[in-house]
Amino acid sequence: MSTGRRHRRPRVVVVTGASGGIGRASAQAFAAHGDHVALVARGERGLAGARRDVERLGGRAGVYPVDVADAAALDEVADRVEDELGPIDVWVNVAFTSVFARFVDIEADEYRRVTEVSYLGYVNGTRSALRRMLPRDRGTVVQVGSALAYRGIPLQSAYCGAKHAIQGFNEAVRAELLHDGSRVRTTMVQMPAVNTPQFSWVLSRLPHQAQPVPPIYQPEVAGRAVVFAADHPRRREYWVGGSTAGTLIANAVAPGVLDRYLARTGFASQQTGRPKPDDQPANLWEPADGPHGHDYGAHGPFDDQAGSSSAQLWASQHHGVLGAAAGTAVAALGALLVRRRIGS
Repeated sequence: MSTGRRHRRPRVVVVTGASGGIGRASAQAFAAHGDHVALVARGERGLAGARRDVERLGGRAGVYPVDVADAAALDEVADRVEDELGPIDVWVNVAFTSVFARFVDIEADEYRRVTEVSYLGYVNGTRSALRRMLPRDRGTVVQVGSALAYRGIPLQSAYCGAKHAIQGFNEAVRAELLHDGSRVRTTMVQMPAVNTPQFSWVLSRLPHQAQPVPPIYQPEVAGRAVVFAADHPRRREYWVGGSTAGTLIANAVAPGVLDRYLARTGFASQQTGRPKPDDQPANLWEPADGPHGHDYGAHGPFDDQAGSSSAQLWASQHHGVLGAAAGTAVAALGALLVRRRIGS
């Protein structure tokens, strides 16, 4: 799929959460287009693996271990990126952590930690990006969101709360940039269920192994969507996957019905039939791919269930083509009806 890139020089792209999952796949996708990629995450093994990926694909990589919840440390990383790779053109916020559990089973410090990483990490990254982009009057911030930014589901209250917060935050910042006439852009990509390693390392108090709610997509689908959004940031947001579109539309039309549906299905659909491993790591406080861990890569354990393409993503990226086609179809139908009326 062409991303429609028109710039001539390699961009400098910062990707937070680059050690695994969507962040890892996004870093690979930017590298495949020749960009320089600053890899930001906590886990050193995952970062080393991401660096190998970027360099194998022809990109230049910089590795920056940092906790995005630490605003000062992240801002120092932004300075280092610009010193080592050049002015930042694109900043992609992906890093997150979470807890799979009923709300009442999540401790206050755990909830705070999820919020600091998964919401304030985006705020910190956006602030660091804008501090450098605004004086140059160019640059793009891509917020990796989720269908859960609009629709909360059981067992993921901390994550859903963070994604809802990001949605409101991004809209506010976007409006401010438009008010100022800035050429700096911000856009958001709402993701579906993706086959990422999070289900193997998010803190879980569920009795069974956590899983994404089908249909499941491969992280490369998400990565391609992020690159497209970075190339076309005038759109306020993109939806990835038919399930995302269906969820957001259903929630807008009949949220109460969706409440009851999720109450019936949301617990079982987020767990496999297998017990949760007793030794499953949790990356809430420390990276799962730390000194005693391993490189999880971009993919989770659900390759056999995950799709590698999304027709809805294509539709989201080609509204103009679909609009023209719909207009042509309506015009043709109108002409046909007129001919029939004249002939009758």
